[in-house]
Parts: sequence; C-alpha cells; structure tokens
Amino acid sequence: MKRFLQITRKNSGFTLIELLVVIGILVVLLAIVLIAINPGRQFGQANDTKRRSDVNAILNAIGGYAADNKGALPAGIPDALPAADVGLTTSICEAIMPNYISAVPADPTLDNDAGITNCTADPIFTAGYTVIKDANNRVTVNAPSAENPPISVTR
Repeated sequence: MKRFLQITRKNSGFTLIELLVVIGILVVLLAIVLIAINPGRQFGQANDTKRRSDVNAILNAIGGYAADNKGALPAGIPDALPAADVGLTTSICEAIMPNYISAVPADPTLDNDAGITNCTADPIFTAGYTVIKDANNRVTVNAPSAENPPISVTR
C-alpha cells in the first residue's frame, strides 16, 4: 500500500510560481545593472571628453599660430560673443588650418566625425565651438553644448 500512495514524478518540471520568481529576480538584477551603468550618462561623459579634447586642440592651434606670428592672433576672433552665437569664423579657420591643425574639430552631436577640412566650403558655424579674446588678448574657446558644466578653456 505504501507503494500505491507514493507519488512519482517522471516528467517533473518547473511550476508557474517558480518561473515567476526567477523572472522577477532577473528583472530586479537587470534594473540594478541599468541604473549602475546608466548609458545616457556614459554617452554624455564620452561626448564631454571629446569636447575637452577639441577645445584644447583648437586653443593649441591658435597658440601655435600666435607663436609663429610674434604673438599676433588670427584675424576674426571677436572681443565678446555676438548676440547670435556664430562660433568659429572662416578667417580663424583659414589661419590655423592646415599648418596648425589638420581639421577643425566639430561637436560630437553634429554628426561630423571628420571635422571641418575646408574652410570655405564647410559652414564653419556648425563646428559647435566658440572663440573669443579678452582685453589682454587671452583666448577662450568654449563648448556651449557640453552636458555639464559648460566647457571653457582660456590661455
């Protein structure tokens, strides 16, 4: 009689409750991983890193031009940003390229990975960076579309 009452499971599987518990645990783990990684923040940080590099490259090119021209800055650098932010001008681009920089870098959100390689054909204002000088001829290059905080380097 004992044999008759004994339940045998030849085709055993998972119950619905067990499957739901496992799926719930996986969802919680996935949410924790996504919060820890935060791809939006990672892309923002990557773009800001490129912007910092680009701002320094533009500033180094302007510095190289000034060093070769007895301290004279390229023509076209405004004393202050105009009311309509026009960014880099054609005269700055022509002064620093190709002798001091091979291509004027473009902001990573503008889909121009190669940068600006032709000062007269490409619309310079799409570079996404601005250049100004102060009363002491110190040059400031800005990346106004930076995530946080705005990127600005002065020399």
